[in-house]
Amino acid sequence: MDQDLMRNWMWLEACEMLTRAERLHRKFFRPIQSVSRLPTWEPPVDILETEREILIVAALPGVSEDSIEVATESGELVFAGIRTLPAELQTAVIHRMELPQGRFERRVRLPAGAYGVIRRSTVDGCLLITIQKEGAFRG
Repeated sequence: MDQDLMRNWMWLEACEMLTRAERLHRKFFRPIQSVSRLPTWEPPVDILETEREILIVAALPGVSEDSIEVATESGELVFAGIRTLPAELQTAVIHRMELPQGRFERRVRLPAGAYGVIRRSTVDGCLLITIQKEGAFRG
């Protein structure tokens, strides 16, 4: 196997293992909450940083932007909501269901810093949260 290919494969495997470990950690070590408000799943996220903003992209197909609560708490961005089957599918025979349903919540530790305006939008089935850095260069 070519050295670069082997290195890339090993890197991808390591990243995948870290992702699985983080998911298991969140599953088993979440704070105790009221059962009715307990999230049943967490959407995957990408976190990116530019000179002016923090960008969080969460995979939330079928969830409207207006139904998602977004807040910051103790240096974390928290977003939550409910993903439900469309009404016309609620009586359908399900042969396979891989997209999670029910209440979701995700907490994302923000990089150290001061933040201002939080904007959100949906793009291609993803929630895009943009957090303006305070004091960031404005051109």
